[in-house]
Amino acid sequence: MVRFLLQIRAKLQSLTNLQPQGGCKDPDFTYLFKLKCEGCGELSEKEAGVRLNLGKRKGAPDLVRKCKFCEREGSVRMMPEHNRPLTQTGVYCPLMMFDCKGYEPVDFVFSGGWKVESVAGTTFDNVDLSKGKFAEYDERGERPVTISNLHATFTVLRPGYTCRW
Repeated sequence: MVRFLLQIRAKLQSLTNLQPQGGCKDPDFTYLFKLKCEGCGELSEKEAGVRLNLGKRKGAPDLVRKCKFCEREGSVRMMPEHNRPLTQTGVYCPLMMFDCKGYEPVDFVFSGGWKVESVAGTTFDNVDLSKGKFAEYDERGERPVTISNLHATFTVLRPGYTCRW
């Protein structure tokens, strides 16, 4: 199995703690991305939706799927102990680690279901990032707040990798 770390980056104006609505280990948050078959290289037409299944047995995958082209089976297991909220502008932050067998995750899609806090302490719930940006006015802080320049990347982690956060 190969481990992939999903990292996100954004320009945060007067905001901090960007994360899924229920926190970084939210079982209701759906991670959307395409899957590339490691057997034949076929890229899925549609995004796969993967959710953290807290009730599964330890080590069980969160997603099992067959490649439509070569029919090889692959799986994705989420590892929620390797994540944290995005707090700094322009710096990649680990959102989720995926243990993959037979597939490589690519092209993460930002969607709805996020929350973020203003530097004045206002919480913005159910933020939709599907358009690649968010803009609002913080009454408490008396200033505009924005999220823009969203980027996501999957990084392959070497065996024995240890998180340092």
